[in-house]
Amino acid sequence: MAIVEETIRCVLEEGFAAASAKHIAERAGVTWGVIQYHFGDRNGLLADVVAYGYENFRVAIEAVSAAESDSHLRVASVVDAAWTAFSAPESRASLEILIATRSSRGPKQITELEEMARDMRRLGAVLVGDGKGAHSLGRTIGEVMWATLRGLVFAQMITREPIEFTEERAILIDLIQSYLKHGPNGDD
Repeated sequence: MAIVEETIRCVLEEGFAAASAKHIAERAGVTWGVIQYHFGDRNGLLADVVAYGYENFRVAIEAVSAAESDSHLRVASVVDAAWTAFSAPESRASLEILIATRSSRGPKQITELEEMARDMRRLGAVLVGDGKGAHSLGRTIGEVMWATLRGLVFAQMITREPIEFTEERAILIDLIQSYLKHGPNGDD
């Protein structure tokens, strides 16, 4: 686990290109042989980082409670939980790895990305409930949440200084709440 966590720090602090197996081994205070033994090679290590990031994302999403009776608080709790999961260091490092390795992405990584998208659509469905058209509406809200939060994370990844996205998340919450209340055409 220490090697995976050091890889995450390396990717976040120095970028994907700096995350060579040799450099990670040096940062983690281990030999290349230790990495080979546990992960096979650099690609195996990077795949484990992505899997670790996805697992933590999945656990955070599954812990979301949409039990709030107030719909605005319910939407806020879902968006905040999704943001916490997306903006976590392991999630940001995973995204950077996935972007850099997209041409060599294996079936396991593709499956994890599809599962992550399904989890976000599930969150949208939690907000919508089981009414008429709920599946389609929940999927749409989940996709919008995923795209918006992913965009905020990407913006954070390209800057050196932290960016506060409280206002942007509040607007996303208000937009989803308004959409749920008034529908796609603004009707009551």
